[in-house]
Amino acid sequence: MSAYRRAVLLPLVALLLAAMHLTIEHLSTGVQSHHLFNDATLPAISNWFELITLPLLGLALATYAQRQPAHISRLATVPVSLLPGLIGAACYGAVFAASFALGQMTITTLLFFGLLPCAVLFPLYRLHYISGFVVAMTFTFGGILPLMIAAALALLSWLSRFVIATVVAGWRKYRTGPAKPV
Repeated sequence: MSAYRRAVLLPLVALLLAAMHLTIEHLSTGVQSHHLFNDATLPAISNWFELITLPLLGLALATYAQRQPAHISRLATVPVSLLPGLIGAACYGAVFAASFALGQMTITTLLFFGLLPCAVLFPLYRLHYISGFVVAMTFTFGGILPLMIAAALALLSWLSRFVIATVVAGWRKYRTGPAKPV
């Protein structure tokens, strides 16, 4: 399969997924709108935005996957290095969305605040983490709210990892400073 076909396939699959979801919603109860923070006094965001966000996320992920080193991606369409983050974030997002949909607010709250330590421990700013999380939560929360949560977590993750790396580098430099004469 050519590189162009692989780059176009993921956004098309994402568009098809969004179109199927919106068709089912439209035919059953109508396309939903979700209020920010689940508060009816705040503005609602329609699920129609999925038709924009999911294909753009798919295009970005396909482009990112193509730019991975050739020794990783030549054997598979998706580089093996992307799969653990993609699958892990998708599983976390799916459990989060399922707990919310089933009305288990205690579990939902624990999972939401569990995202904060995950942002420090894992590089959630990488595109495959964001994509897995957003796609898994799309069917419950639409295409925009998960992307907003993922963007905030990505910023927090990048900042925390940058600060930790700076502190560790400074500590190493201080620890291995110039030798004192005897």
